[in-house]
Amino acid sequence: MKRIVVILYCAGAVFPSLAAAPNLSSYAGQESREIKALSPEEVNGISAGKGMGLAKTAELNGYPGPAHVLELSSELKLSEQQRRQTEVLFRSMQRDAVDVGNALLAEERTLDQAFAVRTITPQSLQTTLARIGQLQSRLRVVHLEAHLEQDRILTPQQNAEYARLRGYDAQGANAEHTHQHLK
Repeated sequence: MKRIVVILYCAGAVFPSLAAAPNLSSYAGQESREIKALSPEEVNGISAGKGMGLAKTAELNGYPGPAHVLELSSELKLSEQQRRQTEVLFRSMQRDAVDVGNALLAEERTLDQAFAVRTITPQSLQTTLARIGQLQSRLRVVHLEAHLEQDRILTPQQNAEYARLRGYDAQGANAEHTHQHLK
């Protein structure tokens, strides 16, 4: 017993962090972020119009996204018309996502700044969070609607091939769903 106490005492002397581990927050180091609630990667993704999982429910239920369809265009054997439609869809989605995303980031900055300078009130908190919520919803709509539209552009066979190429099983990707195609 005496030997264990000596070993623990020595370990504490050599490795003081083991003896008295501080109770650090998992947020430590994030206080210098431009927008405290968002990582730099999230800010960059939002400002670039990236999907960042916002359309995952569509993707994993068999509704392909235009960015990935363009990446897989050769494997999917897109016709010229399908490629053009997908490119137009992607550019439109991208433009709208950047616009909404920048508005969302502006509101997040407003919220962050109000806390930073301690001017936040219950009323301003409610108002700002309502705007943020609306913009988050709108951003998700932009991405989900693009998946809906992309689904109409592809054939059922292309849709199944997309699911296979992306590594989804037939049940998980809901490859047998019905969809309407553009003519």
